[in-house]
Amino acid sequence: MTSLPERGATPPSNPTSSSSCEGDAAVASSSASSASEEQKKDGSPKQCKASILSSVLTIFEPDQDQSGRSGGHASGSYAWSRVLRRFVGGGSMWRFLGCGKALTAADVWFLGKCYKLSSEESSSDSDSEGGHAAFLEDFSSRVWITYRKGFDAISDSKLTSDVNWGCMVRSSQMLVAQALIFHHLGRSWRKPAQSPSDPEHTRILHLFGDSEVCAFSIHNLLQAGKSYGLAAGSWVGPYAMCRAWQTLIRTNREQPEVINRNESFPMALYVVSGDEDGERGGAPVVCIDVAAQLCYDFNKDQSAWSPILLLVPLVLGLDKINPRYIPLLKETFTFPQSLGILGGKPGASTYIAGVQDDRALYLDPHEVQMAVNIASDNLEADTSSYHCSTVRDMPLDLIDPSLAIGFYCRDKGELLSLRFMSRVIQILVS
Repeated sequence: MTSLPERGATPPSNPTSSSSCEGDAAVASSSASSASEEQKKDGSPKQCKASILSSVLTIFEPDQDQSGRSGGHASGSYAWSRVLRRFVGGGSMWRFLGCGKALTAADVWFLGKCYKLSSEESSSDSDSEGGHAAFLEDFSSRVWITYRKGFDAISDSKLTSDVNWGCMVRSSQMLVAQALIFHHLGRSWRKPAQSPSDPEHTRILHLFGDSEVCAFSIHNLLQAGKSYGLAAGSWVGPYAMCRAWQTLIRTNREQPEVINRNESFPMALYVVSGDEDGERGGAPVVCIDVAAQLCYDFNKDQSAWSPILLLVPLVLGLDKINPRYIPLLKETFTFPQSLGILGGKPGASTYIAGVQDDRALYLDPHEVQMAVNIASDNLEADTSSYHCSTVRDMPLDLIDPSLAIGFYCRDKGELLSLRFMSRVIQILVS
């Protein structure tokens, strides 16, 4: 497995990226120092634990018998069955399927679903699904967005690649793409094994193409995030990235004719933050009334509620994540509203979509691929570069403390069901 590049690391021979990485190092140093100074002023992270617990990390409710064998044939069948079970239940299956690491037999929580990976028969619990194969099918159906090269130059920068600086943008695109998949196709949707592709799947991939005509391209995100420090060739933190999405989606909603032929974002967006400069930390404040108003405003005072995407930027430590928050982060993946986490090693953002034990399972944006143009109506398009079957992992205690969590609430019930849980947690931690 190729290790992730660190922020400020010297890139491979790429003349257009060398200066970018120097800028990344400066941004990293500035962000880290400002976060450290602010949290030292505010005091211990213990002071904001209760608020984070009650407002963000715990606001969601987690919402073959063998017979008829005889003689040698029965014995042979049993032997083959036993070998197959060991193969599927052990690391050999993962290595055969191209996974980055053989996972353990512990349960996997992946975007609100539990997968039983032990060799024993999985329980009849309706909230869990059994088997490595079922998990891998789910994992490989998630939209994978990576570094690209060979696209049209970004604005006036002349950069035609985002290698070594665009990982946070790509990670955020993956999270938002999952929200669109869940909205249009449902959580149970799986990528077809062969062409033709699902029309909605193709249309969603088109939205994230590497061109200004694609609504949620890296080009348009950088333009929308200028006031938050986004620029071609420079690394950016999760808070600024969330605000860039807020700006882009507002523009997309208010002036849909400007981007992608009247394609508009189909849900409200709420960036939950307790500080105007979210990179410095501070407890986020979730206001259900604000979220509800955003839904009503999105539908222009119609009676029906709109779905809503919640983005929650957090700083959960100084140089490294505070261990007390790790169980809470793990718990967010059990919520049916889970969209995962924008995070990773310092300076190397990934899209964390699941957990097993104390390890994060993620899709890695650091693979370089050629830019492709997928037309929204081309159901025969090759979409293979937007999906990945390699499961990568990292220890949760090594992820960057600056991260953002995403949630998708489809309707009023999913959103308002959070209120009771939040109040109960407030009592428990007071």
